[in-house]
Amino acid sequence: MDYNPFSLQGKTILVTGASSGIGREIAIHAAKSGSSLILTGRNTERLNETLKIIGADKHKAISADLSTREGINKLIHALPVLDGVVQSAGISKRLPLKFISEKSLDELMRINFTAPALLTRAIYKQKLLRDEASIVFISSIASSFASLGSIMYMASKGAVNSFMKGIAFELATTGIRANSIQPGMIKTHLTTISDEAIQKDIQNYPLGRYGQPEEVAYAAIYLLSDATQWMTGSILTIDGGLTLR
Repeated sequence: MDYNPFSLQGKTILVTGASSGIGREIAIHAAKSGSSLILTGRNTERLNETLKIIGADKHKAISADLSTREGINKLIHALPVLDGVVQSAGISKRLPLKFISEKSLDELMRINFTAPALLTRAIYKQKLLRDEASIVFISSIASSFASLGSIMYMASKGAVNSFMKGIAFELATTGIRANSIQPGMIKTHLTTISDEAIQKDIQNYPLGRYGQPEEVAYAAIYLLSDATQWMTGSILTIDGGLTLR
Protein backbone atom coordinates (compact mmCIF):
# COMPACT_ATOMS: atom_id res chain seq x y z
CA MET A 1 0.00 0.00 0.00
CA ASP A 2 1.35 3.41 -0.99
CA TYR A 3 2.05 5.81 1.87
CA ASN A 4 0.05 9.02 1.54
CA PRO A 5 -0.50 11.19 4.63
CA PHE A 6 -2.66 13.53 2.51
CA SER A 7 -5.21 10.90 1.51
CA LEU A 8 -8.89 11.60 2.13
CA GLN A 9 -9.82 7.94 1.72
CA GLY A 10 -12.82 7.03 3.86
CA LYS A 11 -13.65 10.63 4.78
CA THR A 12 -17.05 12.26 4.23
CA ILE A 13 -16.75 15.94 3.35
CA LEU A 14 -19.19 18.77 2.71
CA VAL A 15 -18.17 21.42 0.16
CA THR A 16 -20.25 24.59 -0.10
CA GLY A 17 -20.08 26.76 -3.20
CA ALA A 18 -19.31 23.62 -5.19
CA SER A 19 -21.15 24.76 -8.31
CA SER A 20 -18.23 26.76 -9.75
CA GLY A 21 -14.77 28.23 -9.35
CA ILE A 22 -12.67 27.31 -6.34
CA GLY A 23 -15.45 25.28 -4.72
CA ARG A 24 -15.84 23.09 -7.79
CA GLU A 25 -12.10 22.54 -8.04
CA ILE A 26 -11.91 21.57 -4.37
CA ALA A 27 -14.71 19.04 -4.95
CA ILE A 28 -12.95 17.55 -7.98
CA HIS A 29 -9.62 17.07 -6.21
CA ALA A 30 -11.15 15.94 -2.91
CA ALA A 31 -12.99 13.24 -4.85
CA LYS A 32 -9.74 12.19 -6.54
CA SER A 33 -8.18 11.97 -3.07
CA GLY A 34 -10.71 9.33 -2.03
CA SER A 35 -13.40 11.19 -0.08
CA SER A 36 -17.17 10.88 -0.33
CA LEU A 37 -18.61 14.31 -0.97
CA ILE A 38 -21.78 16.23 -0.30
CA LEU A 39 -21.86 19.19 -2.65
CA THR A 40 -24.05 22.22 -2.14
CA GLY A 41 -24.68 25.50 -3.94
CA ARG A 42 -27.50 27.75 -5.07
CA ASN A 43 -27.34 27.00 -8.79
CA THR A 44 -28.82 23.53 -9.30
CA GLU A 45 -27.71 23.21 -12.93
CA ARG A 46 -24.08 24.08 -12.25
CA LEU A 47 -24.06 21.99 -9.07
CA ASN A 48 -25.18 18.96 -11.07
CA GLU A 49 -22.41 19.67 -13.57
CA THR A 50 -19.89 19.34 -10.74
CA LEU A 51 -21.55 16.12 -9.62
CA LYS A 52 -21.35 14.77 -13.16
CA ILE A 53 -17.62 15.55 -13.28
CA ILE A 54 -16.83 13.64 -10.08
CA GLY A 55 -19.46 10.91 -10.52
CA ALA A 56 -22.79 10.45 -8.77
CA ASP A 57 -22.13 6.91 -7.58
CA LYS A 58 -20.22 7.93 -4.45
CA HIS A 59 -21.22 11.57 -4.08
CA LYS A 60 -24.36 13.65 -3.56
CA ALA A 61 -25.52 17.15 -4.53
CA ILE A 62 -27.98 19.18 -2.46
CA SER A 63 -29.12 22.50 -3.90
CA ALA A 64 -29.65 25.06 -1.13
CA ASP A 65 -29.44 28.82 -0.55
CA LEU A 66 -27.37 28.98 2.62
CA SER A 67 -28.08 32.69 3.06
CA THR A 68 -31.55 31.68 4.28
CA ARG A 69 -32.64 29.77 7.36
CA GLU A 70 -34.68 27.45 5.13
CA GLY A 71 -31.64 26.63 3.00
CA ILE A 72 -29.50 25.79 6.01
CA ASN A 73 -32.25 23.61 7.50
CA LYS A 74 -32.72 21.79 4.20
CA LEU A 75 -29.01 20.98 4.02
CA ILE A 76 -28.66 20.02 7.69
CA HIS A 77 -31.52 17.50 7.50
CA ALA A 78 -29.81 15.77 4.57
CA LEU A 79 -26.29 15.56 5.99
CA PRO A 80 -24.52 12.47 7.36
CA VAL A 81 -21.83 12.74 10.04
CA LEU A 82 -18.89 14.60 8.52
CA ASP A 83 -15.10 14.33 8.68
CA GLY A 84 -14.62 17.69 7.00
CA VAL A 85 -16.34 20.86 5.86
CA VAL A 86 -15.11 23.34 3.26
CA GLN A 87 -16.89 26.70 3.41
CA SER A 88 -16.26 28.00 -0.09
CA ALA A 89 -19.48 29.81 -1.00
CA GLY A 90 -19.15 33.56 -1.40
CA ILE A 91 -19.58 36.61 -3.61
CA SER A 92 -17.55 39.72 -4.38
CA LYS A 93 -18.94 43.19 -4.98
CA ARG A 94 -16.79 46.27 -5.42
CA LEU A 95 -18.18 49.59 -4.21
CA PRO A 96 -16.40 52.68 -2.88
CA LEU A 97 -17.45 53.92 0.55
CA LYS A 98 -19.87 56.61 -0.65
CA PHE A 99 -21.88 54.08 -2.67
CA ILE A 100 -22.19 51.41 0.03
CA SER A 101 -25.79 50.90 1.13
CA GLU A 102 -27.31 48.97 3.99
CA LYS A 103 -28.77 46.56 1.44
CA SER A 104 -25.47 45.90 -0.37
CA LEU A 105 -23.57 45.49 2.89
CA ASP A 106 -26.19 43.15 4.34
CA GLU A 107 -26.26 41.00 1.19
CA LEU A 108 -22.49 40.56 1.03
CA MET A 109 -22.04 39.96 4.76
CA ARG A 110 -24.94 37.50 4.85
CA ILE A 111 -23.51 35.35 2.05
CA ASN A 112 -19.80 35.65 2.89
CA PHE A 113 -19.90 35.60 6.69
CA THR A 114 -23.29 35.03 8.31
CA ALA A 115 -24.18 31.98 6.18
CA PRO A 116 -20.96 30.01 6.87
CA ALA A 117 -21.07 31.02 10.54
CA LEU A 118 -24.66 29.83 11.01
CA LEU A 119 -24.07 26.68 8.98
CA THR A 120 -21.05 25.83 11.13
CA ARG A 121 -23.14 26.37 14.26
CA ALA A 122 -25.94 24.16 12.94
CA ILE A 123 -23.57 21.34 11.96
CA TYR A 124 -21.93 21.44 15.37
CA LYS A 125 -25.19 21.66 17.34
CA GLN A 126 -26.61 18.67 15.45
CA LYS A 127 -23.48 16.66 16.31
CA LEU A 128 -22.63 16.16 12.64
CA LEU A 129 -18.87 16.54 13.10
CA ARG A 130 -16.69 13.61 14.07
CA ASP A 131 -13.96 14.11 16.64
CA GLU A 132 -10.86 15.43 14.87
CA ALA A 133 -12.95 16.75 11.97
CA SER A 134 -11.51 19.60 9.93
CA ILE A 135 -13.34 22.84 9.01
CA VAL A 136 -11.77 24.87 6.22
CA PHE A 137 -12.86 28.40 5.35
CA ILE A 138 -11.98 29.98 2.02
CA SER A 139 -11.07 33.53 2.94
CA SER A 140 -9.01 36.05 0.97
CA ILE A 141 -5.91 38.19 1.32
CA ALA A 142 -8.46 41.02 1.16
CA SER A 143 -9.02 40.34 4.87
CA SER A 144 -5.97 42.51 5.55
CA PHE A 145 -4.76 43.74 2.13
CA ALA A 146 -6.62 46.83 0.97
CA SER A 147 -7.67 47.65 -2.58
CA LEU A 148 -9.99 50.32 -3.90
CA GLY A 149 -13.68 49.44 -3.75
CA SER A 150 -13.24 46.28 -1.70
CA ILE A 151 -14.26 47.62 1.73
CA MET A 152 -17.28 45.32 2.14
CA TYR A 153 -15.43 42.26 0.86
CA MET A 154 -12.48 43.01 3.15
CA ALA A 155 -14.81 43.25 6.14
CA SER A 156 -16.55 39.98 5.32
CA LYS A 157 -13.31 38.02 4.94
CA GLY A 158 -11.82 39.60 8.06
CA ALA A 159 -14.92 38.42 9.92
CA VAL A 160 -14.47 34.90 8.50
CA ASN A 161 -10.89 34.72 9.76
CA SER A 162 -11.84 35.97 13.22
CA PHE A 163 -14.74 33.52 13.44
CA MET A 164 -12.42 30.71 12.39
CA LYS A 165 -9.95 31.55 15.16
CA GLY A 166 -12.74 31.72 17.71
CA ILE A 167 -14.17 28.30 16.91
CA ALA A 168 -10.68 26.79 16.58
CA PHE A 169 -10.06 27.81 20.19
CA GLU A 170 -13.51 26.83 21.46
CA LEU A 171 -13.63 23.42 19.78
CA ALA A 172 -10.01 22.41 20.39
CA THR A 173 -10.93 20.19 23.33
CA THR A 174 -13.06 18.05 20.99
CA GLY A 175 -10.21 17.59 18.53
CA ILE A 176 -12.17 19.48 15.87
CA ARG A 177 -9.90 21.93 14.10
CA ALA A 178 -10.55 25.01 11.95
CA ASN A 179 -8.28 26.85 9.53
CA SER A 180 -8.57 29.36 6.70
CA ILE A 181 -7.05 29.59 3.25
CA GLN A 182 -6.65 33.11 1.91
CA PRO A 183 -5.75 33.25 -1.78
CA GLY A 184 -4.68 36.18 -3.86
CA MET A 185 -6.26 36.57 -7.29
CA ILE A 186 -7.32 33.22 -8.69
CA LYS A 187 -8.03 32.93 -12.42
CA THR A 188 -11.44 31.36 -13.02
CA HIS A 189 -14.15 31.75 -15.65
CA LEU A 190 -15.75 34.23 -13.24
CA THR A 191 -12.78 36.62 -13.51
CA THR A 192 -14.28 39.64 -15.27
CA ILE A 193 -11.42 42.12 -15.59
CA SER A 194 -9.90 42.73 -19.03
CA ASP A 195 -6.78 40.96 -20.28
CA GLU A 196 -4.97 44.32 -20.36
CA ALA A 197 -5.84 44.98 -16.70
CA ILE A 198 -4.78 41.42 -15.79
CA GLN A 199 -1.36 41.84 -17.42
CA LYS A 200 -0.81 45.10 -15.53
CA ASP A 201 -1.95 43.64 -12.21
CA ILE A 202 0.15 40.50 -12.59
CA GLN A 203 3.25 42.69 -12.35
CA ASN A 204 2.45 43.09 -8.65
CA TYR A 205 2.89 39.34 -8.08
CA PRO A 206 6.52 38.30 -7.47
CA LEU A 207 5.84 34.84 -8.96
CA GLY A 208 4.56 36.53 -12.12
CA ARG A 209 1.05 35.13 -12.46
CA TYR A 210 -2.37 34.65 -10.88
CA GLY A 211 -3.15 31.45 -9.05
CA GLN A 212 -5.09 28.52 -10.45
CA PRO A 213 -8.17 27.08 -8.69
CA GLU A 214 -6.49 23.70 -8.25
CA GLU A 215 -3.70 25.33 -6.24
CA VAL A 216 -6.27 26.37 -3.64
CA ALA A 217 -7.79 22.89 -3.83
CA TYR A 218 -4.44 21.30 -2.96
CA ALA A 219 -4.24 23.46 0.17
CA ALA A 220 -7.79 22.48 1.14
CA ILE A 221 -6.92 18.79 0.79
CA TYR A 222 -3.87 19.34 2.99
CA LEU A 223 -6.02 20.92 5.72
CA LEU A 224 -8.70 18.22 5.44
CA SER A 225 -6.19 15.40 5.68
CA ASP A 226 -4.78 13.74 8.80
CA ALA A 227 -1.45 15.42 8.00
CA THR A 228 -2.75 18.56 9.75
CA GLN A 229 -4.20 17.05 12.92
CA TRP A 230 -2.03 19.39 15.01
CA MET A 231 -2.89 22.51 12.98
CA THR A 232 -5.76 24.75 14.02
CA GLY A 233 -6.50 28.46 14.03
CA SER A 234 -4.06 29.06 11.16
CA ILE A 235 -4.45 31.21 8.07
CA LEU A 236 -2.73 29.73 5.03
CA THR A 237 -1.84 32.44 2.49
CA ILE A 238 -1.52 31.46 -1.18
CA ASP A 239 -0.89 34.63 -3.17
CA GLY A 240 2.14 34.30 -5.41
CA GLY A 241 4.04 36.56 -3.02
CA LEU A 242 1.74 39.59 -3.45
CA THR A 243 1.57 40.42 0.24
CA LEU A 244 5.36 40.33 0.55
CA ARG A 245 5.35 43.85 -0.87
